[in-house]
This record gives sequence, C-alpha cells and structure tokens, in this order.
Amino acid sequence: MSTFKNIFENYDWDTIQNKIYQTTETEVRNTLAKSKKNMDDFLVLISPAAKQFLEEMAQQSHVLTKKRFGKTIQMYAPMYLSNECQNICTYCGFSLDNKIKRKTLTNSEIELEVAELKKAGFDHVLLVTGEANYTVNINYFLTAVTQIKEHFSSISVEVQPLTEEEYQQLHEAGVHTVLVYQETYHREVYKEYHPKGKKSNFDFRLETPDRVGKAGIHKIGLGVLLGLEDWRTDSFFNALHLDYLQKTYWQSKYSVSFPRLRPAEGIIEPNFIMEDSELLQLICAYRLWNEDLEISISTRENEKFRDNIIPIGVTSMSAGSKTNPGGYAVDVESLEQFETSDERSAHEIASMISSKGYEPVWKDWDRSFSL
Repeated sequence: MSTFKNIFENYDWDTIQNKIYQTTETEVRNTLAKSKKNMDDFLVLISPAAKQFLEEMAQQSHVLTKKRFGKTIQMYAPMYLSNECQNICTYCGFSLDNKIKRKTLTNSEIELEVAELKKAGFDHVLLVTGEANYTVNINYFLTAVTQIKEHFSSISVEVQPLTEEEYQQLHEAGVHTVLVYQETYHREVYKEYHPKGKKSNFDFRLETPDRVGKAGIHKIGLGVLLGLEDWRTDSFFNALHLDYLQKTYWQSKYSVSFPRLRPAEGIIEPNFIMEDSELLQLICAYRLWNEDLEISISTRENEKFRDNIIPIGVTSMSAGSKTNPGGYAVDVESLEQFETSDERSAHEIASMISSKGYEPVWKDWDRSFSL
C-alpha cells in the first residue's frame, strides 16, 4: 500500500523553495480573494511576498477560527515520563551524547505527577518520553496509560515512532492523540541532525503518521522543528503531509504545532531564525488554508506572543509546562528537554484567556464519546 513517501518523492526541495521565494504580490492578492484554498495557495501565503498582507491574513484567520471553533482555547499539559534516549540529535537536551542524569518515572512517581496536574485543573495530558526502546517501550507506555486514564478524559502521546500494531494497542488502551514530528523534511541534512540511533532513519519516521492513521487513532498531530531549516519550505512539506493524511485517513482529526528551537543542554544554535511576525504569518497561512485544522501553541513561546495570538487562530495551549521527567512533583531539578519561555501557571493562563473574552476549556473529549 502506498504511503506519504510516494507523494513526497514527487517533490524537490529546491524547486519548492524557489517557487515560494518567487511568489509575487499579485499572486498573494489573488489567493486572499479565494474562499477555498489549496496547497498552491498555502505556498503563496507562506512566501516573503505575503508578509506585507499580514494584517489582512490575521483578520481572515480570526473570522475562520471563530466560525469553526468559537471563542474557546483548549488547555493541556505535557507530562514527561523519561529523558532516556538512544538517539543522538544535535538540537535536543535528551541526546544520547549529553552526559546527564537519566530518569524514567516509576508507577508511584507517575501518581505524584498526576496528582499535581489534577490539582492544577488539567484533564488533557500529553505523555512525552525520549526514544529509548529498551526501557520506554510499548509495554511501558501501555502500563502508564492504563494507570492514568481514569484521571484524564484525553491522553496524547509524543514518543518514538512505533509499529501499526503498537499504535493499535495504544488506541485500545485509551490514547486519543499521537503527535509525531518529522523535525525537518530536508532529506539531505536530516542525517546531519540525527547522526545516530533509530531516529536517523528518515523514511521510517516519514511513514509513521501512515501507521498512526491505519491504527485508527482519533487525532494525529504534525509539526516541524522551526530553526533547523528554512521554515517556509519545511512548512510547505508539513502541510503537504497533512493534506495527504486528511484525504487518506479522513476519519481522524488533525492538529499542527509550531515548536521553535529553544535553548537546551548541549544543543546547536538555530540554523534559521524565525521572527515572531513570521510565526504569526505561518499560523494564519495554516488557518486560511484549512479551517478545520487544530492549531496548538506551547510554552516555548513568550507571554506577549501567546497573549496576542489567541484571537487569531490558535485552538489549544499548554500551560505551566515542565519539560523534565518528574518536573511537577518528583524531581523538579532533573534536566529539561528545553527551556520554556512562558512560565505562568495554569491558573494565570486561564485567567488571561478569559480576559480576552475566550473560554479556557479543560475538557472537550471523553473516551465514552467513541463507544
């Protein structure tokens, strides 16, 4: 059976990049006038030529988001279960070559973390680990999900790529969403960022969302690590991937995230700098292209940006995030995967959302809905 790889191989990075940077103002105007937009239109909207139309893009994005999602922002929190990892990734604090104290939470430690998140009001949790197949594997994930599923109405995971059968097991255990990031779609430099470990297999990672879709997971989240390569070209391929998945696995919902490279132990400096105005342009481009797409902003972003982006296109936000295993209660000093920027508490974020005239949503899904 064909996968996204078959689509991907029909595109050339340099060709797409040239088309993006050769886009004209006339093409942007024509695109903004369309009621429905396709992949060619998305390419136009992320171009440098579209930057001067940012105000109009933001206004259209606001209208579309309000029409489809209302004035609501879903709240969620990441819970890091382990920083053990067998990959060398030059941009990650958990990289195998970083000489750090490794930690994987036990059942009792998970209980303590859960208690802290529930105390803060969270009902949606994102489980995150490094990629260490011998310790944090499918058996560990299933045990953790079984342990915590009575405490949360929605469980998401961001872990190493798994097999279709393993995703089916997670689905049956109660996992609602799987997030998987290609990091960069630039095949030639991907190996430079991932020189060792299973993650160095570009194609296996590229085909992961296909396995997730075949397993019947309710929602699939994609994204690229902004800062590794040209954000415009990488984002085109990420949108192309989403376009394929929505048409192929139409029963699932889809989301996109925008992780910008943040400081962490032993990592490289960003290869490409993305300004706040450019991130805003990208968010608007996604919304104008696909009004059903869920858009998430994490605490990687600063307070000012997160406050101002609420009316424009975002549908979910993390809050009070800790990016180290046990960071909420068990081991607050363990090494974090990356530094957060917005360090306000969940209560403070919820109050800020309310002050904007929006409703912070702690629960909008329950497993009983799928029965």
